[in-house]
Amino acid sequence: MSLALDIVLSPKQERSIAESTARLNIWEGAIRSGKTIASLIRWVTFVANAPRGGSLVIVGKTADTIARNTFEPLMDPAITGPIAKRISYTRGAPTATILGRRVEIISSNDSRAENRLRGMTAVGAYVDEATLIERPFWDMLLSRLSVKGAKLFASTNPDAPSHWLKKDFLDRAHELDLKSWHFRLDDNHSLDPAYVKALKSEYSGLWYKRFIEGRWVMAEGAIYDMFDEDKHVVRELPLMEKWLSVGVDYGTANPFAALLVGVSVPDLDGQRRIYVASELRYDSRAERRQLTDSEYSARLTNWLDRIPGTYGPGTHGVRPDWLVVDPSAASFIQQLYRDHYRPMQADNAVLDGIRTVSNVISADHLRVHESCRGLLDEMAGYAWDERKAEKGDDAPVKVDDHSCDALRYAIHTTQAAWLRLLEPVPTL
Repeated sequence: MSLALDIVLSPKQERSIAESTARLNIWEGAIRSGKTIASLIRWVTFVANAPRGGSLVIVGKTADTIARNTFEPLMDPAITGPIAKRISYTRGAPTATILGRRVEIISSNDSRAENRLRGMTAVGAYVDEATLIERPFWDMLLSRLSVKGAKLFASTNPDAPSHWLKKDFLDRAHELDLKSWHFRLDDNHSLDPAYVKALKSEYSGLWYKRFIEGRWVMAEGAIYDMFDEDKHVVRELPLMEKWLSVGVDYGTANPFAALLVGVSVPDLDGQRRIYVASELRYDSRAERRQLTDSEYSARLTNWLDRIPGTYGPGTHGVRPDWLVVDPSAASFIQQLYRDHYRPMQADNAVLDGIRTVSNVISADHLRVHESCRGLLDEMAGYAWDERKAEKGDDAPVKVDDHSCDALRYAIHTTQAAWLRLLEPVPTL
């Protein structure tokens, strides 16, 4: 089947679509590099002529990522042309219809996902974000592709070089019925050069190597290696347009850390920034006394009441839009409700949170007041766990990270609230 497309494909995309005839076909590499579009176009052409006698299946980490990464582009006429009208899917539904064929939708995050695979005979599978799929689920999926001519198509960003997908499949392509294509950001010629330049400036360290260069590299060294105290630490705070959030990492035996975060008014260049304005820390070991939930809540209130200059000279006290709390601190969250706060549980996706903070620093959108010594001391030593990295897991060393966690909660959880604000304001 041939598709009449409105988009212009790069030579690498065209080759990957034409040559993806193996049992396993994997597109891997940088973000926005064109790999997903190429893999989806190939998937649609496969569905049109797929063998009968078994199921077609689309797999992803969650129902939301499947909808966003797979069906939004598939149902976009600018990408799939008139074929878009022949694709039917409702977000969260267990099945979809593509070119008249029923397609099973399975999120691997669902505890029942592997059970849906058991007993299935599959003729074709598409896997979104393959590195996020657990190995037993992947192996089960491959065992279901038993019909003659059955094929798997997958796209993924890189991970650690010891990740099972790299080590046991991509590196063994010559031993398997497997073809793969490596994409870099610069392989996508349809992107605006200004956007590519901006994207490159927003990533650094591990994220730049993986998401821009498309390299399978180990997490090692400092996590916030782009943070420079000479550049990112300030002695004075500007006026705040919005007191955004307080991020709280709760501790009893470990330190309690809270950070107040605001978004400044535009500077002379029309740029707003995120400011970590103040810090509250309590270390029960150093103080030799643990505090109760009510005592922590009272200290939080007194601290916010003392923040100066919020409503003009001589005034004190702030109440940010969001009070974002460590989701494991259930009893403290209940205490905050009793004390007339409206806390929200933090998004505790560690890697996503670290990446959000890293991007904000790399884009020069973050400043930290010099009084936040707990955070500044931790950021200097916040590092990747080398032992876990060698096993294929990206994780920070869990030592002296309480203010770093509070920063992650305060910024990553509220991303939707500040993202548009950081767009430069046009100046005359």
